[in-house]
Amino acid sequence: MAKQNVAEQFVDILTRAGVKRLYGVVGDSLNPVVDAVRRNSAIDWIHVRHEETAAFAASAEAQITGGLAACAGSCGPGNLHLINGLYDAHRSMAPVLALASHIPSSEIGLGYFQETHPDRLFTECSHYSEMISSPEQMPRLLQTAIQNAVGRSGVSVVTLPGDIADRPAPEKAAETALVTSRPTVRPGDAEIDRLVEMIDSAGKVTLFCGSGTAGAHAEVMEFAGKIKSPVGHALRGKEWIQYDNPFDVGMSGLLGYGAAYEATHECDLLILLGTDFPYNAFLPDDVQIAQVDVRPENLGRRSKLDLAVWGDVRETLRCLIPRVKEKKNRRFLDRMLKKHADALEGVVKAYTRKVEKHTPIHPEYVAAVLDEVAADDAVFTVDTGMCNVWAARYISPNGRRRVIGSFSHGSMANALPMAIGAQFTDRTRQVVSMSGDGGFSMLMGDFLTLVQYDLPVKVVLFNNSSLGMVELEMLVAGLPSYGTANKNPDFAAVARACGAYGVRVEKPKDLPGALKDAFKHKGPALVDVVTDPNALSIPPKIKAEMVTGFALSASKIVLDGGVGRMLQMARSNLRNVPRF
Repeated sequence: MAKQNVAEQFVDILTRAGVKRLYGVVGDSLNPVVDAVRRNSAIDWIHVRHEETAAFAASAEAQITGGLAACAGSCGPGNLHLINGLYDAHRSMAPVLALASHIPSSEIGLGYFQETHPDRLFTECSHYSEMISSPEQMPRLLQTAIQNAVGRSGVSVVTLPGDIADRPAPEKAAETALVTSRPTVRPGDAEIDRLVEMIDSAGKVTLFCGSGTAGAHAEVMEFAGKIKSPVGHALRGKEWIQYDNPFDVGMSGLLGYGAAYEATHECDLLILLGTDFPYNAFLPDDVQIAQVDVRPENLGRRSKLDLAVWGDVRETLRCLIPRVKEKKNRRFLDRMLKKHADALEGVVKAYTRKVEKHTPIHPEYVAAVLDEVAADDAVFTVDTGMCNVWAARYISPNGRRRVIGSFSHGSMANALPMAIGAQFTDRTRQVVSMSGDGGFSMLMGDFLTLVQYDLPVKVVLFNNSSLGMVELEMLVAGLPSYGTANKNPDFAAVARACGAYGVRVEKPKDLPGALKDAFKHKGPALVDVVTDPNALSIPPKIKAEMVTGFALSASKIVLDGGVGRMLQMARSNLRNVPRF
């Protein structure tokens, strides 16, 4: 049997860690690794058109599967292109292993062609970034990188010079067991005792939930029911906590709606569950706050805490539920539910008024129709900007759908690349890219990746020929819009030229049929919807300190958009409020 080289050993370890795909663009320093992938039936090389796409795709795959995903870039410019997608993966807590191939090891530090220092460059967007400078470092260094990515939920980067990758691997190299899943973490008894005391002493308790509530829906509902608490959520908590939730009071933050803001400010005790909600201007400073998070670095960095609890949300609630006293008084909960329903009643009219005749098409209407016709287990990948608003307010979670976006890093152009990674995990599952024309055109070359692999991703393009969120930011600052207009092609024609299904929609009456036809198509499809550039959004509560860095309209030309099926759910919850 032929002796392994370092590249072959590298690829074998990736497959043992569960990696099924390596996203990237080939290049000379990567050749030994790509050839090792070619000869290994357990892993596929996914050839994308831009390395940034590779990192975004790996991030989405990791978020869908919960397991390790991987991407690669060749020396210098190749691996530099990974950096934005890796920043996003790291801030999204997606376990991703990135291979940054490097110039010949003998030339490092001598100003060689395409020389960079990737082991330094990626330190800020990774838990671990190290270079393999000799074959003897394998496999321990790669195993350490994998365990950092999986165990700490983020990015690890391994830098590997091409000549080292081609050298013989050391004989009898130790193969230690790989960590491929995270443990559960139970808080200490002292923290549980104190939190029980705080809950029992508080007359009005509100829960505010983030992505750390994934897998804890049943426990959150049981806990809220026992302590009669309204339940609000951040954007990343929406998919995990909003569905089947009789205590729902909506979302707080820049894209918020409903009564979540009031519920968090009018309570006696606010409990933050698995959220690193970044906008402290939306958090109260005059109520007691307890925070539960499995990542201790998140505790207290957004608001002053009265109690920090280090632990998984689900395990923490399992400790609390049998111990807290059941509250009998639900007046606060019922008042917040009514406020929530009233708030949604007010904004829903904005998108129901003559939307079927309005041209250009209201983007709210597009999102509402998309929510109705998409599959119950669809994966939605969402571009940053106004698409975030429409997804937050119109895409209805149900426990089976997923909504993934650059919600922490806020990068443009993420939706299409993420859809690639999501679709590779399951070709039979519906994947919808909610793309803006700005984001789509930035990485439009990777639409060809859909065609090359016949990935049945459906791109729904919200085409308002502008960078809408940036225009709104300029409006808030009192500046005229400048540099935000896009002169776009007929994107449907571009899709057809690429070999995909493409249709352009300019009239509202044509939209439902166009979406249904695209979803029935077995391959990649693009629906280019010409939308109204004046349809923008504001938060439900506005303070002067919230203005910085976000779009607020003092002139009220901004639409305070609709909320889709959330009103229906709020009305249903309100009907269940006891009458006294």
